[in-house]
Amino acid sequence: MMQCICRRVPSSLCIEINSIARSQAACADLTSISRLAKSELVFQRFYHSVKRPESSTRLRFNKNNVYVSMHSNLSTFATLSKSSITQEDEEYVKDLYQGVIDGKRGSLAKAITLVESTHPKKQELAQVLLGDVLKYNKEREQRAGVQNYTFRIGLSGPPGAGKSTFIEAFGKFLTKQGHKCAVLAVDPSSSQTGGSLLGDKTRMPELSCDPNAYIRPSPSKGSLGGVTRTTNEAIVVCEAAGYDIILVETVGVGQSEFVVSNMVDMFCLLIPPAGGDELQGIKKGIVEVADIVAVNKCDGDLIPAANRIQMEYISAVKYMRPRSAVWKPQVLRISSLTKEGIPELWKNMLDFKTSAAMAGEFTTKRKRQHKVWMWNYIRDHIMELFMKHQLVREMIEEVESKVQKGEVTPGKGADELLGRFVKDV
Repeated sequence: MMQCICRRVPSSLCIEINSIARSQAACADLTSISRLAKSELVFQRFYHSVKRPESSTRLRFNKNNVYVSMHSNLSTFATLSKSSITQEDEEYVKDLYQGVIDGKRGSLAKAITLVESTHPKKQELAQVLLGDVLKYNKEREQRAGVQNYTFRIGLSGPPGAGKSTFIEAFGKFLTKQGHKCAVLAVDPSSSQTGGSLLGDKTRMPELSCDPNAYIRPSPSKGSLGGVTRTTNEAIVVCEAAGYDIILVETVGVGQSEFVVSNMVDMFCLLIPPAGGDELQGIKKGIVEVADIVAVNKCDGDLIPAANRIQMEYISAVKYMRPRSAVWKPQVLRISSLTKEGIPELWKNMLDFKTSAAMAGEFTTKRKRQHKVWMWNYIRDHIMELFMKHQLVREMIEEVESKVQKGEVTPGKGADELLGRFVKDV
């Protein structure tokens, strides 16, 4: 099956495509259609499946749709649908974009909701909006210079490390310094119901009322790594709205969940005073990618434990392979309750940003993250296309039944489904 979005199609045009045997041939013929129709064809989710190559296909264009009439000996058919973007939609995106760059909180909230949507039409509108936002951000960064870039900080740690309470104290500290701070808090989604409490904001009562701060809780929706699949887009939209500090708070994570490090400029790991011993710090994983390790809750009876764990992690990071030529990971003690250590933490963060910017690592890292972002989308969309493939869906129940009965191994079952999918692409 082929699906694409067609814009400005002439009132009528008939074209014969003979002997379509492979998807490559279909691409070539559809390119010819584009030239003949003098229209803009934007291909999305392209599928092609033909069992009888001697068949021919007749396509009829009109102002509303592209109809496909098939000869009787053709076993499959293709459907091409018109773009769902209307003039009204374009005006809506334009107004939304203007509201975002004007710093309107309502427009920012609507824009993030749009990019988080899984509805096909809204996804299409979101890509139009993001294209404008990225262009705006790039032009602004070129004028400002690398030293004045926005600063993206990822905050992660195990459940109970005090991430939300720390952001409340740290965010208020930043706004008093004259910064505009956006917080993207990711809350875990239930594996049973799919719902999410989105309760991180309730731990930030003062920051929620700060006019120079914006807090956006989002459900993880089953995404691994502690963030959502649209966190990257939310970051760039917040930057376009004028927020110069972006804090990304992940869900409570374990040793191997550090996807957020590929979205931010600096990755800060928060650990509680009972965060394990030196051996725990040496283990590869999340500690290995941290630029700063902050031992939280260093107050009251926990001060001795916090001092001990700080010393053990200082010893542990010495064995880590350096990720930067100009920065060595720091281990600091902080208290979100008494605010102790927060000014020193911010100073270390600024030192990191300055050093990375002067060495050229800041822009290099962001460029590399754009590539990672692209491949993450490819992986996500391939899985989506796989699950929506008609022939795969027809086989899933049968293959699952065989796997459950032990007639075939899980690997063999997966190979059968993948084989059918790859054969028809």
